[in-house]
Amino acid sequence: MKNRLGDLERAVMDVLWERTEPMTVREVGRALADRDLAHTTVMTVLDRLAKKGVVTRTREGRAWRYRPAASREAYVSELMHDALGQTGDRDAALAAFVRSMSGAEAELLRRLLAENHGESDRSRM
Repeated sequence: MKNRLGDLERAVMDVLWERTEPMTVREVGRALADRDLAHTTVMTVLDRLAKKGVVTRTREGRAWRYRPAASREAYVSELMHDALGQTGDRDAALAAFVRSMSGAEAELLRRLLAENHGESDRSRM
C-alpha cells in the first residue's frame, strides 16, 4: 500500500490526529517523550510523511508546522479501499470482511448502507 505507515510514523500521526492545531517537530517530539527520540529522528519521520502526502506543512519562521492531510477515518478508509484494489476478487474480500464483523458492526454497516442508498436515490431525482 502506498501510504501504509510504519510504527513510528503511526505514533507521530496519532499525536497529530489528537491535536487541532499544526505542530512543530519539537512539539511532536515532546508529545512522544516516552519514546526518547532524537529531534532529527522526528524531523525525518515528519519529512517522510510530508513526501508521502500524509501530512501538510507550512513554514512559520525557521520552523515547519505539520498537520494531518486527512482525518484518521479518511486515512483508514483509503487503506481499506487500497487493500480491496489488491485482491483479485473484491466481492470475496468484502464478503470475508463482513463475516468477520461483530453483530453491532454489521448493524451499523446496514444502517449506513440504507442511509447512503436513500441519498443516492434522492440524487437521481
